Amino acid sequence: ASSSLNAASSSSAVHSMHDFVGAALHEPYHDNPHTKGFMRVDPKVLTDVVPKILRDGWQVNIHAIGTMPTSAAAVRTNANGVVLDTFEAALKDVDITALRPRLEHAQILTQTDLERVGKLGVISSIQPTHAYFAEERLGPERVKGSYAFRSLLDHGSRFAIGSDFSVEDMNPLAGFHAAITRLSPERQSPNGPSGWYGFLVQKFSIQLMYVSQQRLTHMEALRGMTIDAAYASFTEDSLSSLVPGKRADYVVLSQDIMAIPVNQILSTKVQATVIDGRVAFGQV
Repeated sequence: ASSSLNAASSSSAVHSMHDFVGAALHEPYHDNPHTKGFMRVDPKVLTDVVPKILRDGWQVNIHAIGTMPTSAAAVRTNANGVVLDTFEAALKDVDITALRPRLEHAQILTQTDLERVGKLGVISSIQPTHAYFAEERLGPERVKGSYAFRSLLDHGSRFAIGSDFSVEDMNPLAGFHAAITRLSPERQSPNGPSGWYGFLVQKFSIQLMYVSQQRLTHMEALRGMTIDAAYASFTEDSLSSLVPGKRADYVVLSQDIMAIPVNQILSTKVQATVIDGRVAFGQV
C-alpha cells in the first residue's frame, strides 16, 4: 500500500493573519493606524536555523504575510522581506530544485519582492479565497501587492494552491473559482464584477472600467491545485495527474469546470471520489 503522508518538510510561522492585525507591515494598517503588526519569530532565529535545516536536506516552508521596507537601509521588520532575505542567503550553496523552499501565503509583497520570489526559485503557496477581506485592512494602493497571483507567476514563481482550511472553506472549487474570477462566492469585489484589485483602463476614449490583472487562467489554477502542488510536496511522481504508474486519485464532477461559464462553477457537484484506485465516495 502506498503512503499518503510526506515528512520531508519543516515549517515555521513569522506572521499572524492580517485580518487580526498581525501581519508585519512596513506602514500602519489602513483601518488601524496605531499598529504595523508584529513578527512572531525573531529574524535572527531564521538566519540561524534555516541554513541548518536546508543543509540537513529538509524542505523549508515559512509562513509569511506582510511587506518589507523599500529602502535597503531601513530596518527589516516585515515578514515577507525577512523571509526572502533569509532564503536568499541560505540558498546560495544548495540545490534549489532538490529542496524546493516554500513561501506560505506570499501575501502583501512589494514589487521588488514579487520579482525576487521567482528569481530565488521559491514556491508560492497561495490561497485564493483569502483575498475577500484585504482591501479594508490594507487600503486601495497597498492591496495591489496582496494576492498578486499573476505578477508572481509572470516573474517565474511556481504555485501550490490550497484552501488554508480550517481558516477557509476546504472546498477546492471555491479556490478554483476565486483564482480565475477574483470574485467572492456572491460574485462581488471592491471593484465590481471585474474582480479584486483591478486597474482603471480607458474604453472608447470616454468610459473608464476596472480590469483585474491578477486573475489566473483555468489551466494555471488547475495546475496549481494538482501537478504543481504535488511538485511542492515532492509527490509529482506518484500524484496529481492520471498517467500510468501514478496513484489513481481523482474526482468525477457533474460538469466541466474548464468549459462552463464561471458563474456556474460553484454549483458543480462531486459525483465520485477515487483514492488510490478505490471508490471512496459515489459511483464511477
